[in-house]
Amino acid sequence: MSDAGNRPILVIGLGCQRGCPASVLQGLIEVCLLEHGLSVRDISALASIDSKSNEAGLLELAEHMRLPLMFFSADELKIVESQLSHRSATAFAHTGCHGVAESAALVMVSRLSNGSSSLLIERRKSSCATFALATGIAA
Repeated sequence: MSDAGNRPILVIGLGCQRGCPASVLQGLIEVCLLEHGLSVRDISALASIDSKSNEAGLLELAEHMRLPLMFFSADELKIVESQLSHRSATAFAHTGCHGVAESAALVMVSRLSNGSSSLLIERRKSSCATFALATGIAA
């Protein structure tokens, strides 16, 4: 990557059930990144929905990974709905958006980049969490 201006931005989007431990979130992240030849060092930030802003597992994970964690409202997440690989009626019933992990990752990348974002890893699910990875090019 010789041109620092074109450095890719990678953001992990996370959704989780109430009380989901940081260890479960971290395990899901590590498996997904490993499968795609990526490392936590490649990640720019974490993102989720604002209703999870007090979720201990997410906060602990961000601190452990030393990454910024941003939260977005359901209305902010709806902006990227056309880019989602999966639309969950269950997620919509609980949060007001059709996919927390993918939406949060896409919105955060858009904020950190030149405005474009795409999914690098589509929604992955564990017993109590969802993961997605979005990318864009640094402005």
